[in-house]
Amino acid sequence: MAALQVSDLTDHADGLRVLIRRSKTDQEGRGFEKAIPHGRYVRPVALLRDWLDPTRITDGPVFRPVSRSGRIRAEALTDRSIGKRYAEAAGFDPALFAGHSLRAGYITTAAERGADLSRIMDQSGHRDPRTVVGYIRRANAFKDHSGSGFL
Repeated sequence: MAALQVSDLTDHADGLRVLIRRSKTDQEGRGFEKAIPHGRYVRPVALLRDWLDPTRITDGPVFRPVSRSGRIRAEALTDRSIGKRYAEAAGFDPALFAGHSLRAGYITTAAERGADLSRIMDQSGHRDPRTVVGYIRRANAFKDHSGSGFL
């Protein structure tokens, strides 16, 4: 997310196409595209527009630091600042968060909502289902528990 550029975003009738140029799961930098639906509850595409439109960001980094005086800076946020700064703003201990927390949280929430493993992997970029299954097991630890009928 920290490296995302405005040029990586393409509007689509069903949401937004986002080009990920490099990631933890794509160290070679081949790049891949992710589809972000408009959404019914969180509305990620509208929230992104709520950031880009009033700030008049039309090129360069999508996510940028804001100075204490409210001035939007030209450089990109760093990967380390994303998870920690906003965790702290939400009242959480920033030491417990990192950029990875967003990815893990997405997988966990998608699993809790019954998303298919292959569709989760499409978004997370994981190639090995065993990694994703670890998140899913934690998310579903109490769902359909084998002991729930007699405990």
